[in-house]
Amino acid sequence: MIPQRILGRTGLTVSAIGFGAAPLGDLYARLDDATAIAAAEAAARAGITLFDTSPHYGNGLAEHRCGTALRRVGREGVVLSTKVGRVMNPRLPPEAPVGGTTSPGFVGGLPHRAAFDYSYDGTLRSFEQSLLRLGTDRIDLLLIHDVDVWTHGAGAIEQRFREAMGGAYRALDRLRGEGAVKGIGLGVNEAEMCVRFAEAGDFDTMLLAGRYSLLEQPALEHFLPLAQRKGIGVMLGGVFNSGILATGAVPGARYNYAAPPPAIEEKVRRIEAVCAAHGVALAHAALRFPLGHPSVSSVVLGAVNPAEVEQNLAAMAAPVPAALWSDLKSAGLLAVEAPVPA
Repeated sequence: MIPQRILGRTGLTVSAIGFGAAPLGDLYARLDDATAIAAAEAAARAGITLFDTSPHYGNGLAEHRCGTALRRVGREGVVLSTKVGRVMNPRLPPEAPVGGTTSPGFVGGLPHRAAFDYSYDGTLRSFEQSLLRLGTDRIDLLLIHDVDVWTHGAGAIEQRFREAMGGAYRALDRLRGEGAVKGIGLGVNEAEMCVRFAEAGDFDTMLLAGRYSLLEQPALEHFLPLAQRKGIGVMLGGVFNSGILATGAVPGARYNYAAPPPAIEEKVRRIEAVCAAHGVALAHAALRFPLGHPSVSSVVLGAVNPAEVEQNLAAMAAPVPAALWSDLKSAGLLAVEAPVPA
């Protein structure tokens, strides 16, 4: 049985491990359609109740595949999350990829042109497009996507923040008030932006990718305590930091969607050595650690086939001794103040 947790003040119950659909948008590799859909089906049949997707993932392909899977297994009991901030134009082809991929690495996807649009009208259009691609009559959680420096650059972030709060946030607040969605939030790669949005608006949930993991915990000082005070349910993506905490510092490992710098490789090797001394796989420790924080409701993991779903669930169930966390802290590899799983 997968543990279930309440998502902040939304009243929604979600599985402690969620299904992240980014890989279903042909992230890094083109997927066989049947296998990709089977991965989402396997997650639902196994008891995963939180599904997170976005128009950005393959220009809507991930939403298509998730929607197909959920129609096959049943929509009831599933908390479905998607995002706004990009609108698709089906009359224009996608922009030419750079180096074979589009940011942050989608090599396939639907033949539609994506454009950033955080306006009020653009947000409502994005919501309607997602309903159509998902083939459903309701979305539970709607998140403003990628309003961060990593996506837009330091020179543009202030304008994007104003657009998002003046447009997208007002639209989401209206949809929540009308009961069209059950919770509104943010999906970004930076803890600092989570703090800014949490202080500027009334948000129910936030999905933070990569900034609270076994490797690094920048969200620990400000964002996670703020989320706890405000009752914001936190979903965490990127708990493997784009893969390096799943594979270890092996050739070809990715950190933040790119090759890891030497300092990161060395830290991962040291963490892995401590895990090995306790007979724990690095990936198992990386999955379990973030769930020790009381504001975290779910970690959202991707999978490209049913076997990977099974691997994620096995990792969730694997025992991790308390001494492992103590040794990581003693070695200076984990923040001393970080709460750990019981």
